[in-house]
Amino acid sequence: MKSLNIKILKESDAKQYQELRLNGLKTNPEAFGSTYERESKFSLETVIDRIRPAVDKFVIGAFHESGLLVGIVALARESGIKTTHKANVYGVYISKEMRRTGIGKALLLELIRIAKDIEGLEQLNLSVVCDNEPAKELYKSVGFKTYGIEPNALKFMGQYYDEDLMVLQL
Repeated sequence: MKSLNIKILKESDAKQYQELRLNGLKTNPEAFGSTYERESKFSLETVIDRIRPAVDKFVIGAFHESGLLVGIVALARESGIKTTHKANVYGVYISKEMRRTGIGKALLLELIRIAKDIEGLEQLNLSVVCDNEPAKELYKSVGFKTYGIEPNALKFMGQYYDEDLMVLQL
């Protein structure tokens, strides 16, 4: 996708971020730890705080040539004294009509590129619902490896979902 603009989101992107995030929570509720019901109540100020970039926390977005935000991925570094060498990748979502176009891979490659420049960061972790094969293949394609499975990691509407735990050494 030549016409794709991938960048770290700023406060001014909060409205588009919230719309895409809510779309993801509605479209694939089983894939996220949060819910549409919870996040639809977030004020714009809450969303702005959530996406405000910092050295150890940011959201990357993919913008279509039309200016529409079509994909997101977030990174947050661990804050514990013995865990600051790790960061978590989360909130990955590509709008349904833009899937299988390379956007997810482009977002992850940019996130990995930026993460490699963060001093002292050595490892990226993520979790993905075990039966989400397309997502697992995407993560493997950029170098993530499965190191375990968390049974009953998520519970939504009475149903449990196991998650693959994946890691990438930077």
